[in-house]
Amino acid sequence: MRLADETAEDSALKIAQRVTSREVTATEVIASCLSRIEAFNPAVNAFTAIYRERALDRAIVVDEMVQQGTKLPLAGVPFAVKNLFDVAGETTVAGSKILSGNSASAADAVLVQRIEAQGGVLVGSLNMGEFAYDFTGENQHYGPCRNPWNLAHMSGGSSSGSGAALAAGIVPLTLGSDTNGSIRVPSAFCSVYGLKPTYGRLPRTGVYPFCDSLDHVGVMARSVPDLAAAYNCVQGYDSTDHACADRPSELVNLEKSIGRPLRVGLLEGYFRPPEFREATNLVSKCADALVSSSTVVEQCELELAEAGRSAAFLITNVEGANLHFEKILARAEEFDPETRDRFIAGNLLPAAWYIRAQRLRRQYAKEAARLLARFDILLAAATPVRAPLLGQKTMLMGGDELNVRANLGYFTQPISCIGLPVICSPLPQFNQSCPMPGLGVQIIAAPWREDLCFIAAARLSEIGITRSAVAKLETV
Repeated sequence: MRLADETAEDSALKIAQRVTSREVTATEVIASCLSRIEAFNPAVNAFTAIYRERALDRAIVVDEMVQQGTKLPLAGVPFAVKNLFDVAGETTVAGSKILSGNSASAADAVLVQRIEAQGGVLVGSLNMGEFAYDFTGENQHYGPCRNPWNLAHMSGGSSSGSGAALAAGIVPLTLGSDTNGSIRVPSAFCSVYGLKPTYGRLPRTGVYPFCDSLDHVGVMARSVPDLAAAYNCVQGYDSTDHACADRPSELVNLEKSIGRPLRVGLLEGYFRPPEFREATNLVSKCADALVSSSTVVEQCELELAEAGRSAAFLITNVEGANLHFEKILARAEEFDPETRDRFIAGNLLPAAWYIRAQRLRRQYAKEAARLLARFDILLAAATPVRAPLLGQKTMLMGGDELNVRANLGYFTQPISCIGLPVICSPLPQFNQSCPMPGLGVQIIAAPWREDLCFIAAARLSEIGITRSAVAKLETV
């Protein structure tokens, strides 16, 4: 039976409003959230650590601040983070076994600090693919994270727990990271919203690295307004991340953007292979739904997308492998074999290939800039298929069997390669008698134009073609 819980399906903004108006206390909200973790996490395996004492202590502080009249946009909102975000007093494991013996973190990651400063309450850390080098959510050390819409299926990775915890109704906000699609893939599979902002928009301070050239941090939620609220709370320059851009915060105001004209490009060519017709046809429906007197939609192609994906593969493999070089030499048996083998391969790649990949990346970015001078946003599928079964190793493309783990990022990697901002909006199939893991649409804009992504995401949500919900789970 589903727990009788007033806040289980509330949005983050609804929870904050209820706490601010003193209809409920933050302490009550957090106690309820902790009960949901206890009830539902055994089924989905989204959490790897629960911070019960810390969360209840922080909730008391939030209640005191509310009583004093302090304005907190996320008052009492429970949130959780991918377990590569530092949490003070806890060891950051990044989905691995090899880091579990490290010293505890001295401070929270900057994004954790920023959300708690606005009234959010951290309740736990979330499962992920080892060292974020994964699209499946199948972790050898902590067990697979299961898709709440169908527990036999993958939740997607590497921010697997971040997507599953939202879809299971455990928390309304999560933090994730995205190097090649690690926010967007689980957002699609779990039917939630995810934002990968422009490379350098949000500081990665206190986040365990994977690939410095491509690592992004971002937010995930079950609605566009919640996603915008979380994004607004975490913006701001931080000098300790060399990649973080020294530019002012650009807050999203969804109400002010109503009616803004949009020029929409529907990506064809590489982004519309006939083998993945279900995913691409749903994106076409999104484009059709946006057409109005103020919105023009045209088909277009992003030149060099396939080459851009190849460059992303090389850059990721080389930089990730270099980061773990010493540990691979000394303690290879402690890695997930699939992760270990890719790191070994990365350390053997010629330096000339890496240099050529970075050079191609710059050329590809210029092609994307030319296209985005014509359009406000571009639309593309987020994943080629719905979530595969746990343990599934291959999928078909053009009669060929492709490796699942490597190819779930078919549509996301070309966008990550050049650091463009993207919102993944869910294109679900809600059928409670036979729930199906979803698909997603990538809403892509020029660098620093997250606002345009939010405008389009809000319109698709208002139309009803994209939406999220809470999966109906039974207690274990």
